[in-house]
Amino acid sequence: MTTVQATPQTEPPTHGDHERHRSLRDEVRLLTDTWRDAGRYVPRSDSWLRSFDLDFSKELAARGFIGMTWPERFGGRSASNLDRLVVTEELLRAGAPVAAHWIADRQIGPAILRHGTPELQQEILPGIAAADYLFCLGMSEPEAGSDLAAVQTFARPVDAGWLVTGRKVWTSIAQHATHAYLLARTERGERKYDGLTEFIVDMDSDGITVSPIVDMAGEHHFNEVVFEDVLVPARRVLGQVGNGWQQVVEQLSFERGGPERVLSTYPLITALLDRLRGGADERSTQAVGELAARLAVLRRMSKDVALALDVGHAPVQEAAVLKLLGNEFERDVIEVARDVLGGEDCGPDSAFGQALLASPGFSLRGGASDVLLSVIAKQERRR
Repeated sequence: MTTVQATPQTEPPTHGDHERHRSLRDEVRLLTDTWRDAGRYVPRSDSWLRSFDLDFSKELAARGFIGMTWPERFGGRSASNLDRLVVTEELLRAGAPVAAHWIADRQIGPAILRHGTPELQQEILPGIAAADYLFCLGMSEPEAGSDLAAVQTFARPVDAGWLVTGRKVWTSIAQHATHAYLLARTERGERKYDGLTEFIVDMDSDGITVSPIVDMAGEHHFNEVVFEDVLVPARRVLGQVGNGWQQVVEQLSFERGGPERVLSTYPLITALLDRLRGGADERSTQAVGELAARLAVLRRMSKDVALALDVGHAPVQEAAVLKLLGNEFERDVIEVARDVLGGEDCGPDSAFGQALLASPGFSLRGGASDVLLSVIAKQERRR
């Protein structure tokens, strides 16, 4: 596992970096503005989870915006994680429909780059970069939500590879996914952190059943996925057998440290700013101003995570801190909006309504607050 250190000091961005980032932002803004103005999507909160549009993901792939940081031989463009941050910030700011490729691009591809065999890298990564391969996460279970070490899905070795049996829940876009990342137990021991292994599974394999979980808004993006003696070839083991816990902790830094932990409610922030432009009292202006100041700090933290990734570190602690503070920020955005909007434009299809309906998941996905605090404390002791 990569040693986790304090976020490294890096050289300040050059004029060329600023110009490149401005160009990237302009290209993404032109794309999202064009699609939105043509009525091809409606901006919404939580778009990285709730807005699925394969055509939009294909358009991003054609422009080299999926797998940006990966080597060109795998369909990437060898860009920096800071370049990728610029692109993902703009997509989230626009509330664009990015759910189709988000999980694969955000964490599965980087995990395969770090731990996959050359054969697995060549087999999977170009398909992700082209938006041909869509991934769901086979992590949480009925008795193992944020405590992933408690998973009971079991994989037993057979001549052709592994037979997997178990159940996963809250599995986003499983109804569309071509592949699943799967965390399963390959041996049972006294320590629950031992004997876990990561797999890449074809979702059209025999023995997989996907059942919808409809949320309280009547939307279907969650699923239950049942595995009944599903054969996974030996070449689809990700990393080392039994080393899954160490690998998944590192992988979660990709999941927890991204801008979606801060910008999921950005369409609601836009609504707040529009209200201020139309005239607002001093109290409302101050409340939104405080949110803007916090957002600036959180964006800088997200930038630090990207810089750490660029020098080869897995910023486990920094990502956990960002997610913890991001959860609080996004909840506070909703509370400020409740007060500032005063009941206007607050229906279920409004920016406020969408953010409110999505909010129960903010503090659960990617790790509940107590789990994040435990991660932060353990990493601090190791420093």
